[in-house]
Amino acid sequence: MPLAAKPSPGTPTPATISRWADTHQYSVAALVWQAETGNITAKLSRPDHPDVFAKHCAEDPLDEAERLSWLHGRFPSPAIVDYAQYDDGYLLATLAMPGESAVSERWRREPRLAAAAVGEGLARLHSLDPSECLFDSPAWITDDIGDTVAILHGDPCAPNTLLGDDGTFAGIVDLPLLGPGDPWADLAIASWSLEWNFGPGFEAEFFAAYGVAPDEERCRHYRTMWE
Repeated sequence: MPLAAKPSPGTPTPATISRWADTHQYSVAALVWQAETGNITAKLSRPDHPDVFAKHCAEDPLDEAERLSWLHGRFPSPAIVDYAQYDDGYLLATLAMPGESAVSERWRREPRLAAAAVGEGLARLHSLDPSECLFDSPAWITDDIGDTVAILHGDPCAPNTLLGDDGTFAGIVDLPLLGPGDPWADLAIASWSLEWNFGPGFEAEFFAAYGVAPDEERCRHYRTMWE
């Protein structure tokens, strides 16, 4: 399965996105992300209107729509614009948030700032009250070994963190797995993803921003489960 990345040049715009954009008088500014599952996200623009990110999904994104609806207003995350089903797939549209992905060209040039922002964002997310969470734990966590429960992102890889112009945390995206669990599940995968996206050597900034020392045993436990 290919890794998530910006779609290669020449990737066609999914018909679901084109149809939604035409109906709402938006134009497709760019295809910005292609997930491992093949889901494609596009940035849409319209004069005198806020930008929208529209994600084509082969499978029903109801889980993400429900989680976004719950989280928005509690935490920096996208607001839903629309959720639609078509003959050839589904579409989830959200308002654009200020900031850029931690793996944008700009922040790839400053990976220490990006790593710290990822850690800051998870620390803030994990500070929410897990007793208020309405959802199940991320399905990939089959053996939760922690004594502490937090609200997890569930897919906390670096691309899912947004940074503001000053390099600090601005928000999170891509949330179909949000749910309660051991915070080390998020920490293990987020810190691991720094090496995939920036190369080795940036975990120190991540853990310092989060406020904990690395725990190799817990990280190894959840990384094995993720694989």
